[in-house]
Amino acid sequence: MDLEIQPVTEFKQRIEDESKLVFGKQFTDRMFVMQYDTGKGWHSARIQPYAPFTLDPAAMVLHYSQEIFEGLKAFRRPGGEIALFRPADNVKRFNLSARRMCMPEVDEQFFLDSLLELIRLEADWVPHSAGTSLYIRPTMIATEPMLGVRPADQYLCYIILSPVGAYYKGGIAPVKIWISDHYVRATEGGTGEAKTGGNYAASLYAAREAALKGYDQVLWLDAKEKRYVEEVGSMNMFFYYDGKLVTSPLKGTVLDGITRRSVIRLAKEFGIEIEERALTVDEVLEGAENGRLQEAFGAGTAVVISPVSDFCYKERCVRLGDGKPGELTMRLFNTLTGIQYGQQPDPYGWVTLV
Repeated sequence: MDLEIQPVTEFKQRIEDESKLVFGKQFTDRMFVMQYDTGKGWHSARIQPYAPFTLDPAAMVLHYSQEIFEGLKAFRRPGGEIALFRPADNVKRFNLSARRMCMPEVDEQFFLDSLLELIRLEADWVPHSAGTSLYIRPTMIATEPMLGVRPADQYLCYIILSPVGAYYKGGIAPVKIWISDHYVRATEGGTGEAKTGGNYAASLYAAREAALKGYDQVLWLDAKEKRYVEEVGSMNMFFYYDGKLVTSPLKGTVLDGITRRSVIRLAKEFGIEIEERALTVDEVLEGAENGRLQEAFGAGTAVVISPVSDFCYKERCVRLGDGKPGELTMRLFNTLTGIQYGQQPDPYGWVTLV
């Protein structure tokens, strides 16, 4: 399949003051688009001017939520180069989500090449300030106009780009986490391991409730026993417990995070034992109180590493140490961001230069 490059005749006004960039509010001049029809396959791949889509009111994505997406970033390095962090892993996970949602898979090399070409064309949109980046959102939706519960025969796949500001504008800050004892995010055999919109929609009510209570994130428990901690809505969770780095296993309810994989690899390099098992909520609370739980943090594309200061479950609230980011947390954050922005070497081959 050839990639058509369409001209842009009208260019958007950019936010000149990069300190005013916010997440997901402004988008670049171009987007990648391709279409799928059963019997024909993927076709009409193009990089075109950013523009709205026209969807039939009966488009199946609107009724049955057949949709997937990914999230990754492009980083401006000190010498002006643009780097992506493990983009091939995101494309591979995109196909795993497609398979779970009965959607057509993409040609991974063509999709990655198209993504890189889009970044090259929009290179001027990659911000320069410390901590800023260009957020990349590949998406696939079912567009066939049909009211019936079955996989669609038509799809639209696209990539949009958004310049985003530094996540921690005043320095890395710990978050307070509320552990839900009622709501659940995913169950074994469900779609928890797929990056599909329904998983995030299911988290909104509890997230709003947590915010009203003064908390930043919701930590989900397993759906069966409501006893074992799993992940936060937008992050995998890690616990530095008894000198080991503990994280929930991948059993279909937890997203196989790219940052999660990177943290596990780095921690092993640091000589820290990794234990993939689900801690009980009691282990988390008691560990914070007796010192066995030394640090906790979330890991995800948007935050990279997000230290946790407080947990609250029902009426019981605990603080980790002095409430400040721990030594291991900061070492992982500095190493990952150092690799992404070119301030540290990349011995793992994680970086792709555009």
